[in-house]
Amino acid sequence: MTAEDEQRDGAPARPSTRRALLWTAASVPLPGVAHLRMRRRLAGWVILGTYLLGLVALAVWAISLGVGDGDALTVVAGMAVQSRWLLGAMAAVFVVTVLWMAVIVHSWVITRPEGSALGRRVVGGAAVLVLCLTVAVPSALALHGGYTAYTTISNVFGGPERPDMPPHDAADPWNGAERVNVMLIGSDSADNRYGVRTDSMMVASVDPGTGDTVLIGLPRNLENAQFPEGSALAERYPAPYGFDGLLNDVYQAVAEEPGELAFNPTAPDPAADTLKQVIGYNIGLEIEYYAMVDMMGFRDLIDAVGGIEVLIEEPIPYGVHGGVLEPGLQRLDGHEALWYGRSRVASDDYGRMGRQGCLIKYVADQVEPTTILTSYRELAGATARTLTTDIPQTKVPAFIELADRVTGEGSMETLQLSPPQVDTGNPDWEAVRSLVTVAITGEEPAGDELPEDASEEPSDGTGEENAEGTEGAGTEPEASETEDDRTEWQEYTGLEEPEPADPGRQVGSDPMDLNTLCP
Repeated sequence: MTAEDEQRDGAPARPSTRRALLWTAASVPLPGVAHLRMRRRLAGWVILGTYLLGLVALAVWAISLGVGDGDALTVVAGMAVQSRWLLGAMAAVFVVTVLWMAVIVHSWVITRPEGSALGRRVVGGAAVLVLCLTVAVPSALALHGGYTAYTTISNVFGGPERPDMPPHDAADPWNGAERVNVMLIGSDSADNRYGVRTDSMMVASVDPGTGDTVLIGLPRNLENAQFPEGSALAERYPAPYGFDGLLNDVYQAVAEEPGELAFNPTAPDPAADTLKQVIGYNIGLEIEYYAMVDMMGFRDLIDAVGGIEVLIEEPIPYGVHGGVLEPGLQRLDGHEALWYGRSRVASDDYGRMGRQGCLIKYVADQVEPTTILTSYRELAGATARTLTTDIPQTKVPAFIELADRVTGEGSMETLQLSPPQVDTGNPDWEAVRSLVTVAITGEEPAGDELPEDASEEPSDGTGEENAEGTEGAGTEPEASETEDDRTEWQEYTGLEEPEPADPGRQVGSDPMDLNTLCP
């Protein structure tokens, strides 16, 4: 159609190339204005009206999130880990992007002057291409992020629904349970060492109503683990002696013979599922889920969120090359954070157990949702490589809300099942279960299950010494008073120091606030 024909139809004359590009550029933030300029009112108002209605709908949705009961970012994160929302959002972004670019191109087509020189047409086409890219590039990044999240969630949380659990109910995701118990496993494997060792084992017991959490640390060198009666493990390692290896050997023992020893050979990871149930049986808790992270993968996860800040009170030597984590407030990268939780130089297994609990607290306190959003590619890649779990995808939004409650409202305490409160070489599992019950409920168990002093172990002779002190109480009150003033650590070690030098090592049968334990 020529310019004369357009004018006869009531359309204005086409502007110059420069003005046509300006009107086309205006169609990026306000699609449809170029059509209105050229008096294509129906098309212009439909395009612009649809665009403005979409913006209003997004604004209303954002406002509703802000005034709702939950944190807006938590709600968005909960939606972002559900496949139906991810796929729906990705489809919407793709359709809107294609339509938006079509409007930009058409805006140029209806406004460009007819009969322009070749050079001007080339320049105009290049400018329109750039305008389309301003829409296409952010959309492509959003689609890539959605695809990354979708594949990560499908791979990590792709396990089947638990047949022994009730169907998921979004209104009551925990089925009215008073506690949610999750086994946290840190695995350690290397090319120069056979198999996998679960050197870090903790049970996080969370009150879903308040977010209060108790981390129960299990030493890797606990011996004589017991197994449920009738299980294949119980038949191979019968009571009273139980398992003939350390607790961190259970996983590998089952992994070598999953068909014969696993509680559920069809589970995605039969060894991890069995370890979860074995630990739950020994400490008297029903553990619903587990999450296992490879130690080297933990390093990558910390790097993905930009490191964590840790106040180090004493130098912590690490590695085989003489590295030292110096005292002071330090921002540790993944490699350094890994060694903060692993080093046993001038320390022991139990001290590093405490530091591992501190790492969980530091990550929970410092990693903000905005950090996760800005680091999602690195975080998703590290998660997919290193995290295995039996948490089904339907439960992930509920866990996100629960984590938000833990970090926002709840308190975090830890109970280490380590000496002197537990004899790792010959643990009294009844006493262990009593310790766990008291730590979680805050109530003394019925009967005489819990000793008055859980650290009293006949094997180290302290019981006899205390009996002698009691016999002489009537004749030598000053000596008895001296004995009573000795701390549990002094009784256990025979040293003069009233408490251990390692700040990560818990002493005593009462759960300790992580704010106190962690510098």
